[in-house]
Amino acid sequence: MADSAKRTAALDLIRQNIVGHGHHVYLVSGGQDPRFAYTIGLRESLGYELILAGSVYYMAEDVMKIVNDIAANLKRQGLLKRRDFQVEGCGSFSLSEAHGSWTKLLMLGTLDYYQIGEVAAYQIVPDSAHWTIDVPDMIEPWSAKTAPVWQWIREPWTYAVSPKSHATTNLAALRGQSVTEATRWEENYWELVAGAGPDVIEEETRVVPLGTLLAADKSLEPIVRLSIGGGIWREAGSDWHTWGKSEPANE
Repeated sequence: MADSAKRTAALDLIRQNIVGHGHHVYLVSGGQDPRFAYTIGLRESLGYELILAGSVYYMAEDVMKIVNDIAANLKRQGLLKRRDFQVEGCGSFSLSEAHGSWTKLLMLGTLDYYQIGEVAAYQIVPDSAHWTIDVPDMIEPWSAKTAPVWQWIREPWTYAVSPKSHATTNLAALRGQSVTEATRWEENYWELVAGAGPDVIEEETRVVPLGTLLAADKSLEPIVRLSIGGGIWREAGSDWHTWGKSEPANE
């Protein structure tokens, strides 16, 4: 299908969802940036859109549930009378106004659909129990310094590996604990965990862009130089060591 035909089909789907459900949810993932989801169409009934950025604690189906549930609550109220919401099985969320620098970078589908240069939006922010390192503070203007995990939206990729590289990690690492074990299993695939790898249960694993972890912790940079099958380890806050050796790994 040609690009023009794909675009027409996408616009038709968005239009149908707005007519049928009052909004469309656009989920974006892949590449070096964290996953994010935003609405198209709520501005017609509410005057603003919603965006859930990062929040890799949640699976994709949960993201859709969260956005749709909060959108439904807001549409029932008619106005933004409250900014705290409970979503069954997912926890509590608050809404904060998203700065225009963020919406212009992330909500391209909304801008394209309405052929506008800016759109008002509120960020859906998870509670502290579900916070992860990829949740930005969108009240503040976008900045590579204050939101390093999101720096590659505008900044060039700086590592000698593919920007589409990804890693399996655990929620402890995604909540800010130091990665202590690192293995490169494929050309563009790593496993990076906080704590002992054998102790990590499947329910606490997530697959994220490698750039998310590299941006959050500069001490992880030696992992990009691992050979396939190679691994390193460390105690929290200490130097890296190669597996089976106690001396620091070469960087």
